[in-house]
Amino acid sequence: MISERLQRVMMGIMLMIILYLYNTQEMALANYLMGFMIGMISIWAVFDFCPSLWTFKKVFKEECKKC
Repeated sequence: MISERLQRVMMGIMLMIILYLYNTQEMALANYLMGFMIGMISIWAVFDFCPSLWTFKKVFKEECKKC
């Protein structure tokens, strides 16, 4: 439960950082981070596996039915 919330908060923070980078004209770094986010979400959508969520579940010792 806490892993899912933490992962969503981190995703929101990353998107805010990317928006800030775009606004400050740091386009290259913002594009790399956006590509990373798109790649991670695509992996999650296609394979139903999110590496960050898997890591958080291991760290917080939560039950994981798919791990």
